[in-house]
Amino acid sequence: MEDDAPVIYGLEFQARALTAQTAETDAIRFLVGTQSLKFDNQIHIIDFDDENNIINKSVVLHPAGEIWHISASPADKSVLTTCYNKTSESRVVTCAAVWRMPPEWESGSHESPDDSSNNPQTLELLCHLDNTAHGNMACVLWEPMGDGRRVISLADNHAVLWDLQESSAKATVSSTATLEGKGQLKFTSGKWSPHHNCTQLATANDTAIRGWDLRSMSQIYCIDNAHGQLVRDLDFNPNKQYYLASCGDDCKVKFWDVRNVNEPVKSLEEHSHWVWSVRYNHSHDQLLLTGSSDSRVILSNMVSISSEPFGHLVDDEDLSDGEDGHQEEKSREPLQDSIIATYEEHEDSVYALEWSSADPWLFASLSYDGRLVINRVPRALKYRILL
Repeated sequence: MEDDAPVIYGLEFQARALTAQTAETDAIRFLVGTQSLKFDNQIHIIDFDDENNIINKSVVLHPAGEIWHISASPADKSVLTTCYNKTSESRVVTCAAVWRMPPEWESGSHESPDDSSNNPQTLELLCHLDNTAHGNMACVLWEPMGDGRRVISLADNHAVLWDLQESSAKATVSSTATLEGKGQLKFTSGKWSPHHNCTQLATANDTAIRGWDLRSMSQIYCIDNAHGQLVRDLDFNPNKQYYLASCGDDCKVKFWDVRNVNEPVKSLEEHSHWVWSVRYNHSHDQLLLTGSSDSRVILSNMVSISSEPFGHLVDDEDLSDGEDGHQEEKSREPLQDSIIATYEEHEDSVYALEWSSADPWLFASLSYDGRLVINRVPRALKYRILL
């Protein structure tokens, strides 16, 4: 069973910001933001044609500055947020804004990757998430499965919940939480939990992970030394409400049950440098992606702590008499965790990776040299999970 070859796309600028277009569930589409100091920055809209194994792209301009984080609205395909650097009074500040794609972007202005002669359109600014009072933006998070009206920004030591009104043209602060303690505390990343009616947020600062209740904006748990060094990224298990994965500069990926924060449920140390990104598959939570400065992407099968630790269980009624005993034996044995594949198509630090929102078996990874790689879960594993 031959697996499809990875598909590689090169941007002409360095890049570290990637998101799947969350509201798009039919086409396989990713958005990539560039980091250029000399030229206007761009957002590349990458469409992957699954049948022909080719990439089509459109480019829109993001003249506001180099893009450090990008996030797509869960409700409106044409709306996104970016966190970007700009120079203000000879200081570099990181700001955030909500943008709309130009109207032409979806009307077939796609080109093949080598044809760059057309004049790109510019993003339309909807509103700034004004952070003068809060400091430098680390990231903006959309409410999962929401209507695209609520976002959270993490800036220095503030978590700010915003209401977007008038079709995202106006942002008002709904509530804020502040990280308090000794020294200059700063959020590095965060994740809005899809569970508990979307009332919880997890944040990383330094070596700690904290949970917040968004109704009271108060802290509900704290994992003090979650990693030996800086925590880089977090992700919630989509099917198990208390489970959370984290990664960091200690080269480790750890799995937590937030009801017991004293020790991780499991820990992996497969990377040889800082781990920048961790992502659970949206449908099959045993599949976990990690990307690192060792230039590798690793796909793990963490089945023992997934929602199906015994694999796909078959009901007794579905079995004929002959299969009965054999199946019972098989289903009682928990499956083993394993590394499924290590992808080595990158030659620079892998800063971001995302599963497609349209195809659960496909993902993209982005390295700092502007290389985007689209890969698939190996077919043999896909069929083992499905059948």
